[in-house]
Amino acid sequence: MRTTNLTVVLRYVRAHAPCSRADIAASTGLNKATVSSLVTDLLERRLLRETGLVANRIGRPATMLTLESRPYAAVGIEVAADHMTAVAIDLAGERLLSWRRASPLTGPPGKAVAAVAALAGRVVGKVTGQGRQILGLTVAVPGLVAADDTVRFAPHVGWPELDLRAQLVKALRRPAYDVAVDNDANLAALAEQRDGGYADIPDLVHLLGGVGVGAGIIVEGRPLRGGHGRAGQIGHLQLDPGGPECGCGRRGCLDAYVGLPALVRRALPDTAADGPVVDYAPEIERIVALAGAGDATVTGALAEAGARLGHAVATLLDLLDPRVVLLGGSFAPLAPWLLPAVEAEVGARVTTPDAGRIAVSTLGPGAAAVGGAARALDRVEAGHLPALP
Repeated sequence: MRTTNLTVVLRYVRAHAPCSRADIAASTGLNKATVSSLVTDLLERRLLRETGLVANRIGRPATMLTLESRPYAAVGIEVAADHMTAVAIDLAGERLLSWRRASPLTGPPGKAVAAVAALAGRVVGKVTGQGRQILGLTVAVPGLVAADDTVRFAPHVGWPELDLRAQLVKALRRPAYDVAVDNDANLAALAEQRDGGYADIPDLVHLLGGVGVGAGIIVEGRPLRGGHGRAGQIGHLQLDPGGPECGCGRRGCLDAYVGLPALVRRALPDTAADGPVVDYAPEIERIVALAGAGDATVTGALAEAGARLGHAVATLLDLLDPRVVLLGGSFAPLAPWLLPAVEAEVGARVTTPDAGRIAVSTLGPGAAAVGGAARALDRVEAGHLPALP
């Protein structure tokens, strides 16, 4: 019961800081003596800190509380086919670092595990060198992840099945902090729910663009994973059986229209002469620059991709009825040219006039890494508290 009450107080302070002990008692229903004891415990664990007195209220000045961000950090690493992104955040959700490394991971899984572990080790070393304790590390992968953190299938990085968590724990020499693995779109949705521009929305979808497309789904404030962890695999929604061939072997899937390989082929046909693309970030920058200059080939490719994406979004709106669908990952920088076609297609296809809105994620392309770090903070607020010093 005490652990539950500690997390109630911690979550309240995160949502309402700066706040007083009296504010917590009045809003949570806990009595003042209990709140005082709980706050003392959280202060000793260095999860809260006192910020001073506020006198603009009836009665004695109140000592205000906020999260103590300095002693702790959480780490998230996003693995994609062409890069890795690492993010470290403090207890208040502020970014301590954000690194992106172009790193094709489509080789042997053992080599990929070593690369992820090496990046994780550097991030942890950097953060612990600042005197911070690591609360947890979560790796976001573009594929199906089982409840035991085993990667069941990640075709974009060439992993048929991989116990990534166990291998990372071994490579990191069994660290004291929690290590976890989850689907990248699920973690991006978690980041939206916790720290995004629509954090107060209980029903949302984060569409994560990249080499493939995934959907992170939040329903009534909780992630929707499905019976086998397959919920959100929208990249292989078949839009046109006579469409272009997809990597899955079928034709006309969403990935075959709006995944980065397909989009770059249409928008930048000259890249084919340079061989396979190993890092899509420069190509995205080039597409943005050409679209901004009004290049007809690029804007036409983006309009077509936006229409196909709108078809998928309309399906999501009809099936799930989210309040908002957010375009994230590679869709975020391309949104000024994608969004008009997405909205037009949605308007033509949805069955109800009051369907949820479509917006652009404010978290940028690294949302899955942010969500990975946020998962560790969620664990703290769920009762996995750091030990008393």
